[in-house]
Amino acid sequence: MPTYDVPVARHELTAAPRTAYLIASGDLRPAANVAGWPTQASVEAAITSAFAGIGWAVERAHPFDPAKGHGFIDSQRAGMTVFKTIPANAPLIVAEAVWQYSHHVLAGLRTHRGPILTVANFAGDWPGLVGLLGLNGGLTKMNVPYSTLWSVDFTDEWFIGGITEWTSTGTITHDASHVHDLPALSDSPERRLGEALAAQLVTDKAIFGVFDEGCMGMYNAIIDDELMNPLGIYKERLSQSALWAEMQTVTDSDADAVGAWLRDRGMTFALGTDDATELTERQLRWQFKLYIAALRIGDDFGVDALGIQYQQGLKDLSPASDLAEGLINNVDRPPVTSRDGSRVLWEGRAVPLANEADEGVAIDALITNRVWSAMGLDPATTLHDVRWGETWGDDFVWVFEISGAVPPSHFADGYAGAVGWRQNPVYFPKGGSTIKGVSKPGEVVWSRVYVAGGRLHLDLGRATAVELPTAETERRWNATNPEWPIMHAVLHGVSRDQFMARHKANHANVAYAPDAETADRALLAKAALFAKLGVQVHLCGDVVIAK
Repeated sequence: MPTYDVPVARHELTAAPRTAYLIASGDLRPAANVAGWPTQASVEAAITSAFAGIGWAVERAHPFDPAKGHGFIDSQRAGMTVFKTIPANAPLIVAEAVWQYSHHVLAGLRTHRGPILTVANFAGDWPGLVGLLGLNGGLTKMNVPYSTLWSVDFTDEWFIGGITEWTSTGTITHDASHVHDLPALSDSPERRLGEALAAQLVTDKAIFGVFDEGCMGMYNAIIDDELMNPLGIYKERLSQSALWAEMQTVTDSDADAVGAWLRDRGMTFALGTDDATELTERQLRWQFKLYIAALRIGDDFGVDALGIQYQQGLKDLSPASDLAEGLINNVDRPPVTSRDGSRVLWEGRAVPLANEADEGVAIDALITNRVWSAMGLDPATTLHDVRWGETWGDDFVWVFEISGAVPPSHFADGYAGAVGWRQNPVYFPKGGSTIKGVSKPGEVVWSRVYVAGGRLHLDLGRATAVELPTAETERRWNATNPEWPIMHAVLHGVSRDQFMARHKANHANVAYAPDAETADRALLAKAALFAKLGVQVHLCGDVVIAK
C-alpha cells in the first residue's frame, strides 16, 4: 500500500483557547515599511496589553524580519504564506498603524472563517486609520463580515468595551443612527435636473481614462465594469508606460510655459538643489510635462475623466503626478494645446480627476462635475484622505488631506494661496511638487461611492470647511504631512466614531457650494441623479432634502 505526504489543510489547524492571531499588512515600498515599523510595533504592544487585560492572549502570526527591518506582510505571496499557519476559525486581528496595500491580505481574509477585527491607531503621524478604512472597504466589497475599532492609546473605556464585545460575541455593534436611505423625492427643479442628467449619461455615455488600474493595493477602489457600465461610464484602460513615453515628446519650452503661467498667477515653490531631498526645477519640468502629456493622451481617447495611478511603477521614473492632477481638475489652469497646436484642450473646463485611480471617486467626480456645471457652480472636486482629527471648540474637526493634488479653486486665494513643497522621499523617491494650501472656509457636499452586496452605494452628506487659527493649522500639518493640502472639515450630524464605523474607503470626495442653501440643492440634484441610475443612496447626518 503506497503512502503519501498529505498536506495538513488549514481548516484542520486548531487555535488555542482565548487567543487571537494578529497580522499586519504593510506597504509595497520597503522604505515606507522600515520607517513605519517602530510605530506599528508600539501599536501592537498596546493592543496586546489591552487584550491581556480582559484575559486574552494575542499571538503574532508572522515574525519581525531583521533582514528587511520590519514585520509587515509586504506582498500578496507573503500574505498567502502567513495565512497557511493561521487556523481558519481563529479570531483574527488585522492591526494597522501605517498605509497598507489591502491585496497583501485579501486572499487570506476572503476565506477566513473566524471573526475578523480590524484595528488602527487614531493618530496623525502615521496613517493607520487611512489604511484601516481602505481595508474595511475591501472587506465590504468582498462581503466578508468584519468588526472594526480604533483608539488613540488603546486604554479608553470605549475601546476596551469593544474588544470585550468582540471576544464574547465575534461582532461589535456601532451606532449607525445617522444613516438614512434616500426617501421618495417630490417633484423639484433639482430632481428634474438630476434625472435628466442621468438619462443623458446613460444615453450618450462617458469614458473614464485610467492609467494602470489598481492603485496601491486599493481593492476597494476598483469598480468592476459590470457595475460601472450600467451608469453609462466605460473605462479606457491606459498605460503609465505610454504616459512616460508621451512625456518624452513634450518640449522643454512647452513645459516651462506651464511653470511661467503658474508663477504669474501667484503660485510659489519651495526650491532647493538636492534632487534626493529637495524640490528642484528639474522635477518641476517633468511634472509640467506629465500635465501636458496626460491631457494629450486623454484627448486622443476622448475621455471624460482621468485617473493616474502613479504608485507603483511611475514613481521609479518620474516625479509625482499630484501637481498635474490638481491642475487638471481646475477650471482655470495653464492652457495645453493639441499636438498640432490647433486647439486648447478642455478650454475653460475642469477634467474630473480621480487621484490614485480611485474608481469610486472617478464615478463621483464625473457625476459631480456634471451636476455642479449644470447649476453654474465650480465643478472642481478634491479626493481627500480621511486622515485624522481632533475636537476644536464644540466641534470635531477632521483633517482631510490628499497627497498634493487639490484644485487651486478650493483655496481662498486660488493659485496665490498655493505653495509647492517636495514630496516625502520615503514615498516619492523622484520627488515632485505638491499643491500645498488650506482649503477655504465654506459649505461642502461630501460623498463616497463604494461596493457592498454586489451593487453600488453612495454615502452622501454635508459638511462645513472651517477656518482655524494659523497656529492650530500648523500644529495639525506638523502632526500629519505638512507638504500636503489640508481641509478642516466639520461633518454635519456625524460624530467621529459614527463616520469611522460607517465609511467604506480611505477617501472622501468633496465639492464646494457658495452657501448652505445652494449646497443643499446641489446635494438633492446629485442624489436624484444617482438614484435614477440605480445606485443605492444613503443620506448621512443632518441633510436638508425635500421629500
